[in-house]
Amino acid sequence: METTTLPQRLHSYKTGVYDSDRWAGFEHRAGDIVVCTPPKCGTTWTQMICALLVHQTPQLPQPLTRLSRWVDRVSQPIDIVNAELGAQTFRRVLKTHTPLDGLPYFADVAYVVCGRDPRDAFLSMLDHFDNLSDETAADVRRRSGLPEGVSLPFPTEPNALFTIWATTPDNPWTEDGLPFGSSTHFFKTYWAWRRLPNLFFLHYTDMKADLDGQMRQLSAFLGIAVNEDAWPALVNAASFSAMRADADAAAPGAHLGEWRNNADFFRRSRMGEWRDVLSAENQALYETLSRQRMDRDMKRWIEGGRTSVSDPKTL
Repeated sequence: METTTLPQRLHSYKTGVYDSDRWAGFEHRAGDIVVCTPPKCGTTWTQMICALLVHQTPQLPQPLTRLSRWVDRVSQPIDIVNAELGAQTFRRVLKTHTPLDGLPYFADVAYVVCGRDPRDAFLSMLDHFDNLSDETAADVRRRSGLPEGVSLPFPTEPNALFTIWATTPDNPWTEDGLPFGSSTHFFKTYWAWRRLPNLFFLHYTDMKADLDGQMRQLSAFLGIAVNEDAWPALVNAASFSAMRADADAAAPGAHLGEWRNNADFFRRSRMGEWRDVLSAENQALYETLSRQRMDRDMKRWIEGGRTSVSDPKTL
Protein backbone atom coordinates (compact mmCIF):
# COMPACT_ATOMS: atom_id res chain seq x y z
CA MET A 1 0.00 0.00 0.00
CA GLU A 2 1.24 3.49 -0.78
CA THR A 3 1.82 5.50 2.36
CA THR A 4 1.97 9.00 0.87
CA THR A 5 -1.47 9.05 -0.73
CA LEU A 6 -5.02 8.07 0.01
CA PRO A 7 -7.50 6.14 -2.15
CA GLN A 8 -8.54 8.00 -5.26
CA ARG A 9 -11.67 7.77 -7.38
CA LEU A 10 -10.27 6.56 -10.72
CA HIS A 11 -13.14 4.80 -12.48
CA SER A 12 -16.89 4.90 -13.03
CA TYR A 13 -18.89 1.68 -12.74
CA LYS A 14 -22.15 1.55 -14.67
CA THR A 15 -24.55 -1.31 -15.36
CA GLY A 16 -28.27 -1.69 -15.90
CA VAL A 17 -28.58 -1.82 -12.10
CA TYR A 18 -26.17 0.70 -10.60
CA ASP A 19 -24.07 3.77 -11.38
CA SER A 20 -21.14 4.78 -9.18
CA ASP A 21 -21.33 8.38 -10.45
CA ARG A 22 -24.32 8.84 -8.14
CA TRP A 23 -21.77 9.23 -5.34
CA ALA A 24 -20.42 12.42 -6.95
CA GLY A 25 -23.09 14.60 -5.35
CA PHE A 26 -23.33 12.66 -2.10
CA GLU A 27 -22.96 14.77 1.04
CA HIS A 28 -21.28 12.64 3.65
CA ARG A 29 -21.37 13.14 7.40
CA ALA A 30 -18.62 12.37 9.85
CA GLY A 31 -19.35 8.95 11.30
CA ASP A 32 -21.24 7.59 8.29
CA ILE A 33 -20.85 3.82 7.87
CA VAL A 34 -20.51 2.50 4.31
CA VAL A 35 -21.00 -1.25 3.84
CA CYS A 36 -18.80 -2.26 0.91
CA THR A 37 -19.20 -5.65 -0.79
CA PRO A 38 -19.54 -7.21 -4.21
CA PRO A 39 -23.06 -8.51 -4.86
CA LYS A 40 -24.10 -11.53 -2.78
CA CYS A 41 -21.24 -11.19 -0.30
CA GLY A 42 -23.14 -10.59 2.92
CA THR A 43 -24.22 -7.04 2.13
CA THR A 44 -27.67 -7.08 3.72
CA TRP A 45 -26.39 -9.10 6.67
CA THR A 46 -23.66 -6.53 7.32
CA GLN A 47 -26.12 -3.65 6.91
CA MET A 48 -28.42 -5.25 9.47
CA ILE A 49 -25.59 -5.76 11.94
CA CYS A 50 -24.43 -2.16 11.58
CA ALA A 51 -27.97 -0.82 11.98
CA LEU A 52 -28.56 -2.92 15.09
CA LEU A 53 -25.31 -1.71 16.63
CA VAL A 54 -26.11 1.94 15.87
CA HIS A 55 -29.67 1.82 17.20
CA GLN A 56 -29.12 -0.74 20.00
CA THR A 57 -32.54 -2.29 19.49
CA PRO A 58 -34.16 -4.78 17.09
CA GLN A 59 -36.93 -2.21 16.61
CA LEU A 60 -35.20 -0.13 13.96
CA PRO A 61 -36.61 3.34 13.21
CA GLN A 62 -37.34 2.31 9.61
CA PRO A 63 -37.43 -0.96 7.67
CA LEU A 64 -33.84 -1.83 6.75
CA THR A 65 -34.68 -1.54 3.05
CA ARG A 66 -35.38 2.19 3.60
CA LEU A 67 -33.05 2.82 6.52
CA SER A 68 -29.84 1.70 4.79
CA ARG A 69 -29.88 2.82 1.18
CA TRP A 70 -27.88 1.54 -1.79
CA VAL A 71 -26.60 4.86 -3.12
CA ASP A 72 -25.46 3.41 -6.47
CA ARG A 73 -28.80 1.77 -7.33
CA VAL A 74 -30.51 3.53 -10.24
CA SER A 75 -34.11 2.47 -9.55
CA GLN A 76 -34.84 5.75 -7.76
CA PRO A 77 -33.61 9.25 -8.66
CA ILE A 78 -30.55 10.18 -6.61
CA ASP A 79 -32.29 13.36 -5.41
CA ILE A 80 -34.95 11.26 -3.69
CA VAL A 81 -32.36 8.99 -2.08
CA ASN A 82 -30.28 11.95 -0.92
CA ALA A 83 -33.37 13.62 0.55
CA GLU A 84 -34.32 10.49 2.49
CA LEU A 85 -30.78 10.07 3.77
CA GLY A 86 -30.58 13.76 4.61
CA ALA A 87 -33.66 13.45 6.79
CA GLN A 88 -32.01 10.81 8.96
CA THR A 89 -30.86 12.42 12.21
CA PHE A 90 -28.91 9.40 13.50
CA ARG A 91 -25.67 7.77 12.41
CA ARG A 92 -26.26 6.55 8.88
CA VAL A 93 -25.55 3.13 7.35
CA LEU A 94 -25.10 3.14 3.57
CA LYS A 95 -24.48 0.44 1.01
CA THR A 96 -22.30 0.17 -2.07
CA HIS A 97 -21.17 -2.49 -4.53
CA THR A 98 -18.55 -0.12 -5.96
CA PRO A 99 -14.83 -0.90 -5.72
CA LEU A 100 -12.78 1.58 -3.72
CA ASP A 101 -11.28 3.03 -6.91
CA GLY A 102 -14.79 4.20 -7.87
CA LEU A 103 -15.82 5.74 -4.53
CA PRO A 104 -15.08 9.06 -2.88
CA TYR A 105 -12.87 8.44 0.14
CA PHE A 106 -13.50 10.26 3.41
CA ALA A 107 -11.17 9.85 6.38
CA ASP A 108 -14.06 10.42 8.83
CA VAL A 109 -16.26 7.67 7.34
CA ALA A 110 -16.13 3.99 8.39
CA TYR A 111 -15.84 1.53 5.48
CA VAL A 112 -16.96 -1.99 6.44
CA VAL A 113 -15.93 -4.64 3.91
CA CYS A 114 -17.48 -8.11 3.95
CA GLY A 115 -15.69 -10.94 2.14
CA ARG A 116 -17.03 -14.20 0.76
CA ASP A 117 -15.73 -17.08 -1.32
CA PRO A 118 -16.39 -15.96 -4.92
CA ARG A 119 -17.67 -19.42 -5.84
CA ASP A 120 -20.35 -19.24 -3.15
CA ALA A 121 -21.24 -15.70 -4.24
CA PHE A 122 -21.61 -16.86 -7.84
CA LEU A 123 -24.17 -19.51 -6.90
CA SER A 124 -26.07 -17.05 -4.71
CA MET A 125 -26.20 -14.66 -7.65
CA LEU A 126 -27.96 -17.32 -9.71
CA ASP A 127 -30.62 -17.55 -6.99
CA HIS A 128 -30.76 -13.75 -6.91
CA PHE A 129 -31.59 -13.47 -10.62
CA ASP A 130 -34.17 -16.26 -10.41
CA ASN A 131 -35.97 -14.26 -7.72
CA LEU A 132 -36.13 -10.93 -9.57
CA SER A 133 -39.68 -9.71 -10.10
CA ASP A 134 -40.84 -9.40 -13.70
CA GLU A 135 -40.91 -5.62 -13.32
CA THR A 136 -37.34 -5.48 -12.04
CA ALA A 137 -36.05 -7.81 -14.77
CA ALA A 138 -37.75 -5.67 -17.41
CA ASP A 139 -36.21 -2.52 -15.92
CA VAL A 140 -32.73 -4.09 -16.01
CA ARG A 141 -33.22 -5.11 -19.63
CA ARG A 142 -34.37 -1.62 -20.55
CA ARG A 143 -31.43 0.07 -18.83
CA SER A 144 -29.07 -2.43 -20.46
CA GLY A 145 -30.36 -1.42 -23.89
CA LEU A 146 -31.97 -4.76 -24.72
CA PRO A 147 -35.16 -4.85 -26.79
CA GLU A 148 -38.43 -5.47 -24.94
CA GLY A 149 -39.03 -9.17 -24.37
CA VAL A 150 -35.42 -10.16 -24.98
CA SER A 151 -33.79 -12.20 -22.20
CA LEU A 152 -30.41 -11.25 -20.81
CA PRO A 153 -27.86 -12.59 -23.33
CA PHE A 154 -26.10 -15.09 -21.07
CA PRO A 155 -26.47 -18.83 -20.52
CA THR A 156 -28.34 -19.92 -17.41
CA GLU A 157 -26.54 -23.25 -17.00
CA PRO A 158 -24.14 -22.66 -14.04
CA ASN A 159 -20.96 -24.05 -15.58
CA ALA A 160 -21.40 -22.23 -18.89
CA LEU A 161 -22.02 -18.94 -17.07
CA PHE A 162 -19.20 -19.48 -14.57
CA THR A 163 -16.66 -19.74 -17.38
CA ILE A 164 -17.84 -16.42 -18.81
CA TRP A 165 -17.81 -14.74 -15.39
CA ALA A 166 -14.31 -16.00 -14.57
CA THR A 167 -12.68 -15.08 -17.88
CA THR A 168 -14.52 -12.10 -19.40
CA PRO A 169 -13.75 -8.59 -18.10
CA ASP A 170 -16.72 -6.40 -17.26
CA ASN A 171 -14.56 -3.28 -17.64
CA PRO A 172 -11.32 -2.55 -19.53
CA TRP A 173 -9.36 -2.43 -16.25
CA THR A 174 -10.68 -5.74 -14.80
CA GLU A 175 -9.80 -9.34 -15.56
CA ASP A 176 -13.23 -10.94 -15.10
CA GLY A 177 -16.74 -10.17 -13.88
CA LEU A 178 -19.19 -10.27 -16.79
CA PRO A 179 -22.15 -10.12 -16.14
CA PHE A 180 -22.20 -9.82 -12.32
CA GLY A 181 -19.14 -7.69 -11.63
CA SER A 182 -15.65 -8.72 -10.59
CA SER A 183 -15.29 -9.92 -7.00
CA THR A 184 -11.53 -10.19 -7.49
CA HIS A 185 -11.06 -6.61 -8.61
CA PHE A 186 -13.45 -5.33 -5.95
CA PHE A 187 -11.57 -6.97 -3.10
CA LYS A 188 -8.16 -6.04 -4.49
CA THR A 189 -9.07 -2.33 -4.34
CA TYR A 190 -9.91 -2.57 -0.62
CA TRP A 191 -7.17 -5.07 0.22
CA ALA A 192 -4.53 -2.63 -1.04
CA TRP A 193 -5.68 -0.11 1.59
CA ARG A 194 -6.58 -2.58 4.33
CA ARG A 195 -4.34 -0.95 6.95
CA LEU A 196 -6.15 2.38 6.84
CA PRO A 197 -7.69 2.90 10.29
CA ASN A 198 -11.21 3.49 8.95
CA LEU A 199 -11.44 0.20 7.00
CA PHE A 200 -12.74 -2.92 8.74
CA PHE A 201 -12.97 -6.45 7.33
CA LEU A 202 -15.70 -8.97 8.11
CA HIS A 203 -16.14 -12.31 6.35
CA TYR A 204 -19.24 -14.39 5.65
CA THR A 205 -17.61 -17.56 6.98
CA ASP A 206 -16.56 -15.93 10.25
CA MET A 207 -20.04 -14.47 10.73
CA LYS A 208 -21.62 -17.88 10.21
CA ALA A 209 -19.22 -19.46 12.71
CA ASP A 210 -19.29 -16.78 15.43
CA LEU A 211 -21.84 -14.03 14.87
CA ASP A 212 -21.57 -12.80 18.46
CA GLY A 213 -17.79 -12.46 18.28
CA GLN A 214 -17.80 -10.74 14.89
CA MET A 215 -20.44 -8.27 16.04
CA ARG A 216 -18.35 -7.44 19.11
CA GLN A 217 -15.28 -6.75 16.97
CA LEU A 218 -17.30 -4.53 14.64
CA SER A 219 -18.86 -2.72 17.58
CA ALA A 220 -15.39 -1.91 18.91
CA PHE A 221 -14.26 -0.65 15.48
CA LEU A 222 -17.30 1.62 15.21
CA GLY A 223 -16.73 2.96 18.72
CA ILE A 224 -20.08 1.67 19.96
CA ALA A 225 -20.12 0.32 23.52
CA VAL A 226 -21.71 -3.10 23.97
CA ASN A 227 -24.85 -3.01 26.10
CA GLU A 228 -24.83 -6.52 27.58
CA ASP A 229 -28.49 -6.30 28.57
CA ALA A 230 -29.56 -5.62 24.98
CA TRP A 231 -26.87 -7.75 23.34
CA PRO A 232 -28.64 -11.15 23.07
CA ALA A 233 -31.61 -9.54 21.31
CA LEU A 234 -29.30 -7.74 18.87
CA VAL A 235 -27.44 -10.93 17.97
CA ASN A 236 -30.72 -12.79 17.49
CA ALA A 237 -32.10 -10.01 15.27
CA ALA A 238 -28.97 -10.30 13.09
CA SER A 239 -29.51 -14.01 12.47
CA PHE A 240 -30.58 -15.30 9.07
CA SER A 241 -33.74 -16.80 10.53
CA ALA A 242 -34.79 -13.45 12.00
CA MET A 243 -34.09 -11.58 8.76
CA ARG A 244 -36.00 -14.17 6.75
CA ALA A 245 -38.95 -13.89 9.12
CA ASP A 246 -38.96 -10.12 8.62
CA ALA A 247 -38.05 -10.21 4.92
CA ASP A 248 -40.53 -7.53 3.86
CA ALA A 249 -38.53 -5.05 5.94
CA ALA A 250 -35.05 -6.55 5.56
CA ALA A 251 -34.75 -7.56 1.88
CA PRO A 252 -33.09 -4.77 -0.14
CA GLY A 253 -35.48 -3.08 -2.52
CA ALA A 254 -38.48 -4.85 -1.00
CA HIS A 255 -40.26 -1.49 -0.74
CA LEU A 256 -39.79 -1.13 -4.52
CA GLY A 257 -41.17 -4.58 -5.38
CA GLU A 258 -37.85 -5.94 -6.62
CA TRP A 259 -38.43 -9.62 -5.72
CA ARG A 260 -40.83 -12.40 -6.55
CA ASN A 261 -40.60 -13.48 -2.92
CA ASN A 262 -38.86 -11.32 -0.30
CA ALA A 263 -38.20 -14.28 2.00
CA ASP A 264 -36.39 -16.12 -0.81
CA PHE A 265 -33.73 -13.41 -0.71
CA PHE A 266 -32.56 -15.17 2.48
CA ARG A 267 -33.30 -18.69 1.22
CA ARG A 268 -29.90 -20.35 1.72
CA SER A 269 -26.24 -19.50 2.15
CA ARG A 270 -24.82 -21.77 -0.60
CA MET A 271 -21.64 -22.26 1.45
CA GLY A 272 -19.43 -24.86 -0.20
CA GLU A 273 -22.10 -25.96 -2.69
CA TRP A 274 -19.74 -25.07 -5.55
CA ARG A 275 -18.00 -28.39 -4.90
CA ASP A 276 -21.09 -30.20 -6.17
CA VAL A 277 -22.24 -27.71 -8.80
CA LEU A 278 -19.08 -26.58 -10.59
CA SER A 279 -17.41 -29.01 -12.97
CA ALA A 280 -13.89 -30.27 -12.32
CA GLU A 281 -12.76 -28.08 -15.22
CA ASN A 282 -14.28 -24.95 -13.71
CA GLN A 283 -12.90 -25.73 -10.27
CA ALA A 284 -9.45 -26.05 -11.82
CA LEU A 285 -9.99 -22.86 -13.81
CA TYR A 286 -10.86 -20.96 -10.65
CA GLU A 287 -7.76 -22.26 -8.87
CA THR A 288 -5.48 -21.28 -11.73
CA LEU A 289 -6.93 -17.80 -12.19
CA SER A 290 -7.27 -16.98 -8.49
CA ARG A 291 -3.61 -17.85 -7.89
CA GLN A 292 -2.61 -15.58 -10.77
CA ARG A 293 -4.80 -12.66 -9.73
CA MET A 294 -4.47 -12.59 -5.93
CA ASP A 295 -1.59 -12.79 -3.53
CA ARG A 296 -1.55 -15.81 -1.24
CA ASP A 297 -2.93 -14.06 1.86
CA MET A 298 -5.71 -12.32 0.01
CA LYS A 299 -6.81 -15.56 -1.64
CA ARG A 300 -6.86 -17.40 1.69
CA TRP A 301 -8.87 -14.62 3.34
CA ILE A 302 -11.43 -14.33 0.52
CA GLU A 303 -12.03 -18.07 0.57
CA GLY A 304 -12.03 -18.66 4.31
CA GLY A 305 -11.95 -15.46 6.34
CA ARG A 306 -9.95 -14.84 9.48
CA THR A 307 -10.27 -18.45 10.56
CA SER A 308 -8.12 -19.36 7.54
CA VAL A 309 -5.48 -16.68 7.61
CA SER A 310 -5.89 -13.96 10.32
CA ASP A 311 -7.05 -10.36 10.47
CA PRO A 312 -6.32 -8.74 7.06
CA LYS A 313 -4.89 -5.68 8.80
CA THR A 314 -2.04 -7.78 10.20
CA LEU A 315 -1.04 -9.25 6.84
